[in-house]
Amino acid sequence: MGRMFGTDGVRGVANQDVTAELALGLSVAAARVLVEAGEVSADHERPVAVVGRDPRASGEFLGAATVAGLASAGVDVYDAGVLPTPAIAYLTATMNADLGAMLSASHNAMPDNGIKFFSRGGHKLPDALEDAIEAHLHEEYERPTGASVGRVHPYAEGGEKYIGHLLGALPHRLEGLKIVVDCAHGAASVVGPEVFRRAGADVVVIGATPDGLNINDGYGSTHLEKLQEAVVANGADFGVAFDGDADRCLAVDGTGEVVDGDQIMAILALDLKERGVLAEDTLVATVMSNLGMIKAMEREGIAVKQTGVGDRYVLEEMRRGSYSLGGEQSGHVIALDHGTTGDGVLTGLLLAARVASSGRSLARLGAVMQRMPQKLINVKGVDKSAVDSHDGVQAAVRAAESDLAGAGRVLLRKSGTEPVVRVMVEADTAERAQAVATHLADVVKRELSID
Repeated sequence: MGRMFGTDGVRGVANQDVTAELALGLSVAAARVLVEAGEVSADHERPVAVVGRDPRASGEFLGAATVAGLASAGVDVYDAGVLPTPAIAYLTATMNADLGAMLSASHNAMPDNGIKFFSRGGHKLPDALEDAIEAHLHEEYERPTGASVGRVHPYAEGGEKYIGHLLGALPHRLEGLKIVVDCAHGAASVVGPEVFRRAGADVVVIGATPDGLNINDGYGSTHLEKLQEAVVANGADFGVAFDGDADRCLAVDGTGEVVDGDQIMAILALDLKERGVLAEDTLVATVMSNLGMIKAMEREGIAVKQTGVGDRYVLEEMRRGSYSLGGEQSGHVIALDHGTTGDGVLTGLLLAARVASSGRSLARLGAVMQRMPQKLINVKGVDKSAVDSHDGVQAAVRAAESDLAGAGRVLLRKSGTEPVVRVMVEADTAERAQAVATHLADVVKRELSID
């Protein structure tokens, strides 16, 4: 059946793939594995967990099942309600909790949901711990009884503590800036606009009326059209867009042009370097980052370390090398001095602070790099597990790389969260990138089809 955990926890169609029974079982297994992985904190009489969710309707019953599973395993649970993923990571760390759990399918459409866990310190789990949780799923164990069962505590103050943390990380106030904030009808719908207001910005809010069904629907980082319209219509300096669980951020400059994750990382890396706080003068990015960004960083004296796709792998490299900034083209940006995971609201604040402190427009700041034309095609209905080993597919990749002859690159990878193969091509022209990507996508569909 393959591995249950993907690059960002367990995810699928709620009440079909991700059921209440699964959430309960995973929570019990996670409690056992993560509590056993380290001694219970001296701050608490018994294990403690922090639980949060995004506003999807299915999160109501999945969150209840998760809380029930943890409490049944003898864990005291602090239920923070609807908050961004990075808020749960932050609270897990600052409360010295033994684990954290977040119910979200991030940027996926409303019918999906998922569950991801954090270990003590607010870190995403390595593969070995996820595999251990899966191995313990539905395993018999000695259940606590009586006074040993966990207790459940509402934790409404978690949002205010997270806002305070974000404001404490802000290097420059935002007075004088008019910013459109698009919350994707998601987890940051309350805390996102509020922290920008408290930071001094004039805030225009869109996509911040979640009803349980409209998350990511036409708004947020995967649907930037509404943000582009709002920035231009309101004469804003720029706009930022989060995804459903607000662990990523993309932006739109004052002219309505998109500023992607690579540009955001380049802007923030230069800011940190100028302030002398970019550790090792190094930025960590994934293999999906645009070559234009890498060349721009090299020109500015900043090294770029590349990892596999997924912010967890970026974080692992950052921790290994003690680097301070990393992220993905999709908008997951990790500022390790302030958080343990991608944080869309923090990213937007840091970007806004750079605009305010420099006196330059976001468009001008983003021009530090020129994006090489890039085409990404998602190929569905194929055996994604064979993409790295199929002779015909790999021969087509080698031929494409030879044809580009150093003027671009090719990357085929299986998605860690969806049943697709991603074909990415960069070339010296958009037409060439399109042609090569279309050809390779046709090869993948023909050779790996499971229809």
